This record gives sequence, C-alpha cells and structure tokens, in this order.
Amino acid sequence: MKKMIYTIILLVLMVGMLVACGNEEEAASETPGTSGEENTANNAENNTDSNEENANESEASGSEPQTIEFWHGMGGGLGETLDELVEQYNASQDDVEIVVEFQGSYEELLTKFRSVGGTADAPALVQVFEVGTKYMIESGYTTPVQEWIDKDGYDVSQLEENILSYYTVDGDLHSMPFNSSTPALFYNKDAFEEAGLDPENPPRTFSEIEEAAKLLTVTEGGETSQYGFSMLGHGWFFEQMISTQGQDFVNEANGRDGNAREAEFGGEEGLKVFEWINSMHKAGSYEYYGQNWDDIRAAFQAGQVAMYMDSSAGTKDTIANAPFDVGVAFVPHADDIDPQGVIIGGASIWMANGITEEEQAAAWEFMKHLQTAEVQADWHVNTGYFAINPAAYDEEIVTEEHEEFPELRVPIEQLQETVPSSATQGALIAVFPEARQQVVSAFEAMYQGMSPEEALNQAIDATNHAIETYNRTATEE
Repeated sequence: MKKMIYTIILLVLMVGMLVACGNEEEAASETPGTSGEENTANNAENNTDSNEENANESEASGSEPQTIEFWHGMGGGLGETLDELVEQYNASQDDVEIVVEFQGSYEELLTKFRSVGGTADAPALVQVFEVGTKYMIESGYTTPVQEWIDKDGYDVSQLEENILSYYTVDGDLHSMPFNSSTPALFYNKDAFEEAGLDPENPPRTFSEIEEAAKLLTVTEGGETSQYGFSMLGHGWFFEQMISTQGQDFVNEANGRDGNAREAEFGGEEGLKVFEWINSMHKAGSYEYYGQNWDDIRAAFQAGQVAMYMDSSAGTKDTIANAPFDVGVAFVPHADDIDPQGVIIGGASIWMANGITEEEQAAAWEFMKHLQTAEVQADWHVNTGYFAINPAAYDEEIVTEEHEEFPELRVPIEQLQETVPSSATQGALIAVFPEARQQVVSAFEAMYQGMSPEEALNQAIDATNHAIETYNRTATEE
C-alpha cells in the first residue's frame, strides 16, 4: 500500500509541475525560474564527456577514489557551471570522485530516483525541487543531513537562516539548500521617467503599484502599447503576497506541525491579493500573459509591460537583455502592514540512505565543500542564485559583480530582512503543485469575469479537496 501511496504522491507532483511551471527555467522551473535554465541534450553530453575524462585521469594515476553519483536537473549554462564546480572539487583531492549525471527535468529526475530509492543503485546525492520536500521526507529513501551535521559537529549558523528554514522540519535539516531564489519586482526605469515617476523610488504597496500602473499604461486610439503591471500565471507569486502578510498557506503551521487538513489562504489576506489584481485588470492597467515564463519576460523586454515579478536568479540576465534601464525592488505588499518577507524557492540536495556509510561520508564532505564561501561566491556570480553562505558576499568576485550590478543586492536584502515564521518558512503539502494550479485557475476565472471572492473560494475548495483526498489515501492500510 505504501508503494501505491508514493506513486499517487509522485503523480500529483509530476502533473502539477508540468501544468504550473512553463518549464521555466529552471530546468523545469524553479519554483520559479530564470530564462537560462533549460534542460538540454547538450548538457547531458557535456556531463558524459566530463565523467569520462575524470575516469581516464583516475585510471592513469592508478588511484581508486570513492565514486559518488550526483543526479541533478540543471540544463544549459547552469549545468555547465555545476560541471565546473565538480571538476574543481575532483581535482582538489584524490579520495573522492563526484560523478554528476543530468537526469532531465525535475519531474523526470524524481521519477528516476523513486525507481531506485532505498537500493544500492540509488545515487548518493540527488537534487529535488522545493515542492518535492514533503515527498522526500516521507519516502523513506533519504538520510536527513542533520545526522551528519550532528556527527561532524558542523556549524550551520554560518549559513543563511532564511534559506535553511524551508528544509528544516521539527528542528532537523533534511536536505542541503543548493539553488535558491525568491521573487522580486522588475521595472522599466525609462518608462518610469517618461511617466513622471521616480525610478530610484519604486512602489512598494498594493496601492502604490496600482497608482503607478495607471501612469505607466500607454493607450492610443483605443490600443494599449504598454501596460503598467503584470503577474505570471504561477501560484508561487500569490504565496509570496500571502506570506508577507504573515498568513500561512495551509493549517498545522503551514503543514509543519503535522499533515495539513485545509487551506488557510482564503481569508482577508488572500482576498486583498485577488481584489488588487482584479482592480488593475478592470482599469486596463494590467495584462495577463499566461503561464509561460518566456512570454511575460518577452513582453517586458519589448516594453509591453512596465512592471512584473520574476525570479531573483534571473536578475543579471534581465538587465543584460533589456534595451532600457532595469530596476529591481521588493515584492509588493498589502497596505497598512509591516511586510514579513518572502519564501525561498529552488531546489536542495538530498542524501540517499540506500548506500554505504562510507559513501555517505564522502557525499557529506562534498556537500560541505559546496557551502564554503569561495564556492558559493562562484555559484552566485555565475548563476544568480543566492549564496547559501552569506560570507560569500564578501569575496572579491562578488563585490566586483555587485559593483557592476548593484541590483543583485536588492533580493539579498529582501531575503535577509525576512521575519522567520511558519508563513515565510513556506508550506509543506504533498499536493502543492496541484494547489498552485488551482490558484492560477482561479485568477484566470476572475479575468473572465468571476468575482474575486468567488474565484478565491474556488481555489480554496479545490485545494481542500486535493488535501482531503491525499490524507485519506495516505492513511489507508
């Protein structure tokens, strides 16, 4: 029966992510993504070539290092950057050889891992997107990294608390954060100046965004050439605007005190978001570009929309590709509140339990290596993801990067100002992808004329049904 339960959970994850994430990015999407993160066959070929070279070098020297398989879902430039980090580690010592293997999208990767989880054929390390966290914990296929933290006396206080918190349950860190990002507001500074707005003082609250959107909307002869604001059809952004109001997405402390039984985003906090978006949509200052990341990014680059939200990991690419000056600001928040901050997105690295203790020890050494300031500095500069170890921001290559792109500091400051709570820690539910899609469907129904309250209730009812179905199935003997 457990096998059936895990199969149901996995199917929900796969279907939800395929619908919700325009495969973003991020190899798959990150919860939520960047335009450079696409899964490609070329990346897989590069991994194969790299692995063969490492094997040949080892054979020539006569050494027999401990081989550690690391499955990941990062394609394109991200995969190449990961390859380089691994090659550097392998060259730095003779005891361990990390063999990176690209396994396709996050959904494909998780499917492959499940087929070998708990066996000697499982990779020692596997990358899993953040919405797969609850599945991985309940699968029985992993060893919480907390066990090795305790054995080694590793000091996790050197790492970013507001990133670790997502993967921490009941005081234990289950996986090591790897590629982490949050949303940020991106805006066209040139358009701000033309509209008489201060490009160095971007709007923060819902009402400020709404007023700026009106001024930024350009309409001539009944045709709108530039909309003031837009938001991608992805539930991640709605979650951020709920959490910054201090509201949990589901009960049981966002699913962290036990299995969530019902959604909690249907109160005034959720309604504020729906009514805010609906008001701009009706006023003609908001345009919806669907659920595909590339479409909304293309609209921004083309000057068709002046403000939108995107992943912080894409900050440098967005600036480099835009034919105008780009500003970056914090995620908008409801009026008359003290914003609580944002929830981390991305993926983490898990340690399999179907391998020997020697393999786990070797894998743990590599995981620690990835968290060093030097490595994290390189990762941050080359990918745009946060440095898990904040000391990386003091490295010379980072300070130089931030001097050239000061906008990169904005998401970092937003993350570090986040107030720790169950709301900003993020929800843990096995049906998360489906819940996100229900929120998107509700927004789309509202764009077609449904009232904000009715649309929100639609999302709540559908999410509660999904949670109830999962809980009932998971408790069957």
